[in-house]
Amino acid sequence: MTPTTREAQRAELHKTIWRIANDLRGSVDGWDFKTYVLGMLFYRFISENLALYLNAHEHDAGNASFDYVSLADADAEFGRKETVAEKGFYILPSELFQNVRRAAPLDVNLNETLERVFKNIEGSAVGSDSEDDLKGLFDDLDVNSSKLGNTVVKRNEKLVKLLDAIGDLPLGNFGDNSIDLFGDAYEYLMQMYASQAGKSGGEYYTPQEVSEVLAKIAVAGKTRVNKVYDPACGSGSLLLKFAKVLGKENVGGFFGQEINLTTYNLARINMFLHDVNYEKFSLAHGDTLTDPQHWDDEPFEAIVSNPPYSIKWDGDANPLLINDERYSPAGVLAPKSKADLAFTMHILSWLAVNGTAAIVEFPGVLYRGGAEAKIRKYLIDNNYVDAVIQLPPDLFFGTTIATCIIVLKKSKTDNAVLFLDASAEFTRTGNKNKLAPENQEHILDTLLARVDVDHVAKLVPNQHLASNDYNIAVSSYVEAEDTREVVNITELNAEIARIVARQSELRTAIDAIVADLEDST
Repeated sequence: MTPTTREAQRAELHKTIWRIANDLRGSVDGWDFKTYVLGMLFYRFISENLALYLNAHEHDAGNASFDYVSLADADAEFGRKETVAEKGFYILPSELFQNVRRAAPLDVNLNETLERVFKNIEGSAVGSDSEDDLKGLFDDLDVNSSKLGNTVVKRNEKLVKLLDAIGDLPLGNFGDNSIDLFGDAYEYLMQMYASQAGKSGGEYYTPQEVSEVLAKIAVAGKTRVNKVYDPACGSGSLLLKFAKVLGKENVGGFFGQEINLTTYNLARINMFLHDVNYEKFSLAHGDTLTDPQHWDDEPFEAIVSNPPYSIKWDGDANPLLINDERYSPAGVLAPKSKADLAFTMHILSWLAVNGTAAIVEFPGVLYRGGAEAKIRKYLIDNNYVDAVIQLPPDLFFGTTIATCIIVLKKSKTDNAVLFLDASAEFTRTGNKNKLAPENQEHILDTLLARVDVDHVAKLVPNQHLASNDYNIAVSSYVEAEDTREVVNITELNAEIARIVARQSELRTAIDAIVADLEDST
């Protein structure tokens, strides 16, 4: 497929998604309704994915006429165990998306049918290695919610429309291209709802181009990484950028944790929609700062994160935390009202010796005093900070603030920090700023070159940072370019004199004209 064809297909897909989201939403808030759209998209994906897999398996075995979609449920049971081991789940033919959709308009118990199907899909993984990856995946797709309608009949009418709308999405021939398109549909929906959701949107979704920059920073110079990790993974978009940057086959495993249950479910759905199989990812639900779930998997070779900015956490109110091996090296805990550097210390602790971490941070962490200054002292004195990048304002949904990226490494080749001012690296698109491909490329090239560039980059020795109270704000080291026009006072005065003289000439001429007019009357 040519890029032009793909872009045309993508544009058509986006247009259709926008239409169905607006047509179907009705009384349901957009940010809530996305779980219905995304959940149904996921149901269609795994149905088509499974049917394609089983059909290919049988066709290869010489059964050319085999079609799993039209098979009787009783005849389908024979392959359940092997399929669950391979795919992580199983769906009987009658419960496939396409068959449920076909029967939906005449199914007066459609809500009960869908509820049973979702339970059966999750139940198919019970007792297998994929149980934790499937458990609760459909919890947010509540087919009996009054948000869909006040009566069962009205709710079922909405569910029929939802099935039809998702079924009609132009995702093409699944085997050819729809892995890309399913993932793209998901990302477009997340971006669309995030942009409409106001403040809450940014908590769930990091813009694609920011995710891409972070992933490229974390894997610079590498063609493969063993394990990638995000301690505040949201809907998983940041983690999945590693698959785009390196190729899915060049990422050993995707690991993440998310505190919000709905978002955690979305992240797991996102993995499946991007065709990352269950044995390749391990996502956990819970508070990373106080109850991290991947002790047995760390350290990680590449870590990216966009943690929530300046949220409250237990801090020194929890006596166990000061002795936690993730935080104790700094000798102090991040303030209870600002957990930013707690995430940073956690990430550093779980970073491999040969690894790189790229973290989006609230700018205050770069210069605030107190405990945060002591944590920065620990990071600088131990030579863990590789670079600080000032990003443009208004990149993220729900906030216009200009954030920054802190890059951490444990095996640096110098004792200095590169400060990079990328505040002008953006293209205005719609009502947000974007990091266009050329902006991304310039940021990465400057970062890797690691040399001074007037008004853009400055390599500063650690001892100089120490003498400046460990302030690591980019503006303290990279001098902004003075764009004011240089004015020659002598020339300006001469020009003013010429204007005054000309003004006098015009006034004299006007007086003469007026006098002539008066004489002629």
